Amino acid sequence: MKGIAYLVLLFIGLSACSSESKPESKEDADVKEAEIIVSNSAYEKAYDKALNLWNVSYDRRLIQTAYGNAHVIAAGPKDGEVLVLLHGMNASSTMWYPNIEALSRKYRVYAIDFLLEPGRSEKVGDVETTAKIMNWYSEIFDSLDIEKFALVGASRGGWLALNIALKEKENVTKIALLSPAQTLSWIPPGKDLLSNLIYTAKPKRRNLRKVLKTVSSNVDNIEQDFIDQYYLGTLEAKINKAFIEMTPFDDSELKTINVPVLVLIGDDDFINKERNLGKAREVFSNVETKVVSKAGHFLSMDQSDEVNQLLLDFLR
Repeated sequence: MKGIAYLVLLFIGLSACSSESKPESKEDADVKEAEIIVSNSAYEKAYDKALNLWNVSYDRRLIQTAYGNAHVIAAGPKDGEVLVLLHGMNASSTMWYPNIEALSRKYRVYAIDFLLEPGRSEKVGDVETTAKIMNWYSEIFDSLDIEKFALVGASRGGWLALNIALKEKENVTKIALLSPAQTLSWIPPGKDLLSNLIYTAKPKRRNLRKVLKTVSSNVDNIEQDFIDQYYLGTLEAKINKAFIEMTPFDDSELKTINVPVLVLIGDDDFINKERNLGKAREVFSNVETKVVSKAGHFLSMDQSDEVNQLLLDFLR
């Protein structure tokens, strides 16, 4: 069972998924503004095209850290409460395109590309331990001069969000988990899991739609530009040692988290089942849970309006 779970995290964790020109006086002090990020890479061109799905004004930044440059997309009022978005595996920050308009109306949103996956962050050296990954995030928060912030994490991003909350207990105010992977329990085996493993072992474009149907209840609702980017990301994705450390949390760890927690899963989600919500109610002292109807693992895309409203209600 555990061996299967490790493979899952190697190969899935999918979640779905006008730049401002004025300088940022406070934030720019410690942040290197990303100039025009140009690349001949097919993936990076697809990323930039998918990012155009963000129907809001945003800034793109490259933050220099000891572990490489962190690519962060910022949107929303600069004096708003801070909300950090952590995407699902191999989906990158572009996956938030159905959610960013609603979330950035009130909140100052920072979406961070995970440096060990396809995206626009750039890893330098060995960063393949959870401790180093958490140090990387801490450097980002320090550079952005962020103190208090809420977290929204999807799939693997949910697992990362809880690790951040355990490390930054004085700073995290709320945590929303969208079908978190390898977080409350091991991912169960099944035919959907097998389809993903087969695809990832040898990704082919003609098989992509079949795989997407295992994680989305409405593949036709996903924007083609995002699908194109995601496919190229699966071709570039690399196995790294950090996956070995991605195992479910001990109950004792989770019980130390006292801030409000929201856990959402889809009713057609093979990563999480309703029993995981029961587990969340056992370990978190202040928790809300809900099963979103007609949604798969990509619930933030499958039912974006409902998920957006649930997130906003929780964050308020």
